Amino acid sequence: MLPRHEQKMGWWGEKARERGARALSRQLDFQEHKAASFAGHEAAMVRENFVRAQQIRKLLDAVKPFDANDRILEVGSGAHGLIFGFGATFGVGIDPLAVDYKRLFGKLQANSKTVAAIGEELPFADASFNVVLSDNVIDHAERPLAIVPELIRVLKPGGLLYFTVNVHHSIYDLASTLHGAWNAVGIKLELSAFADHTIHLTEDRIASVFAAQPLDIVSQLSTIGETRAIQRSAKISNPDSLLKKMFFKNALFELVAKKL
Repeated sequence: MLPRHEQKMGWWGEKARERGARALSRQLDFQEHKAASFAGHEAAMVRENFVRAQQIRKLLDAVKPFDANDRILEVGSGAHGLIFGFGATFGVGIDPLAVDYKRLFGKLQANSKTVAAIGEELPFADASFNVVLSDNVIDHAERPLAIVPELIRVLKPGGLLYFTVNVHHSIYDLASTLHGAWNAVGIKLELSAFADHTIHLTEDRIASVFAAQPLDIVSQLSTIGETRAIQRSAKISNPDSLLKKMFFKNALFELVAKKL
């Protein structure tokens, strides 16, 4: 039987699937090169990962103290996700490229179990986890916004959600849509910024998605102000830097919430 998202897939749905597959392929190529560059130095990556993961753990522990038996899930654990430095006894990472990442980053990924699966259809029952993490990954997925309700579905009532994603000026959302459209009709013009990501979210759009979910939002912030200031003050060295000077790109949106 076909997965749910393929059962009623029309032409546009098939093109979205192809775009998602292309983004995954590009991500794997990037991580293959990164693994080669870190050959013999993976211990440094492990240390860096541990430091950041513990910072996020401390942030969440201040909201609701952890229990040794807490079940923790990271959706989109990627090559070096938070779960690998979280120190969770019952932790698991989900990523469609999980098998490849185990091969590429064996020392780091040995710190947690991983499963090859997509965030849009998590292979877990409702209310399975005490903590769910998703750290700046959904905009690489085939159906990014379908992942949000899945994050919350598998979270226990009272459980903690930690979520981040890059947000951008609305002009990039338009450009991303056009990029997907011209590739769908066969125009072979691939721009890296839009081929690596299937969507370019605005802060308002992603915030509205979470506002509709059964959550008590503990904190919600973005770095738009800081990002805009940095990019406006930067020297113009190429067309990309000129565009960022006019329209900010890659600010961070961060949300911490409890499931109602």
